[in-house]
Amino acid sequence: MESGALSRHDDQLAVEEPLEIRIAFGQGPERHQESLSVTMRTPGSDQELAIGFLFTEGIISAANEVLSTRFVGTQWEDDMQYNSILVELAPTLAFDSQQLSRHFYTASSCGVCGKGSIELVKTHTCFFPIEHRPTIAASALRLFPERLRSAQPIFSCTGGIHAAGLFDPNGTLLSLREDVGRHNALDKLIGAALREGRIPLRDQALMVSGRASFELVQKALMAGIPILMAVGAPSSLAVELAQEYGMTLVGFLRENSFNVYTGENRILFDA
Repeated sequence: MESGALSRHDDQLAVEEPLEIRIAFGQGPERHQESLSVTMRTPGSDQELAIGFLFTEGIISAANEVLSTRFVGTQWEDDMQYNSILVELAPTLAFDSQQLSRHFYTASSCGVCGKGSIELVKTHTCFFPIEHRPTIAASALRLFPERLRSAQPIFSCTGGIHAAGLFDPNGTLLSLREDVGRHNALDKLIGAALREGRIPLRDQALMVSGRASFELVQKALMAGIPILMAVGAPSSLAVELAQEYGMTLVGFLRENSFNVYTGENRILFDA
């Protein structure tokens, strides 16, 4: 219904399908497969999603620790994508599934967080943000939302999908990924950067649609991203984690206003 008038028309919806991430690890006769995660995602860039997830969860630390990725199993329906992907890890990579601190079931709405994620940042990453690097003018910061929005082809059609985009300090959009899950969009973005040898992302800024959750801060820190901006609000735990590791966290970013919660030293304000 629009303006009080009833009408019928077709609508385009964002696709949401499950993806199982499986890994093969070990050497020789000890090598075997294990199902690691099931996530609800928008099909596309699935290899980047799988690799990005493994990286932000501390299972791999470099692209060369992945031998290959391929879809396995069969399609559930003729019009659906393959929904199981196998990541072959290098035989030399040490991986003990019994030491995983949490189960990897995630939903498109929230993902998972907790003590295991905090310890993950503390023990696995060496890409902590560098103080005062980079800096962004406040006037340039206000340009980011529209540039992110205008580069979202699926959102333009459906209105029901999240985005994560990497910018340089001048506000140029460098890369973008979309997904029904905000954490999936970021894993796709980081997975692409890892495959291209661009990690750590110490001189770039990340903008996400929606809110800034704890999990997004955790994943950004794993990739060395120093600035995280969100259209919506951050959670209290997201602010605490960003503060602890020296990240600049910006929320409610609009054309005419924004809130800086941590790391104000990277934002250059006019006198």
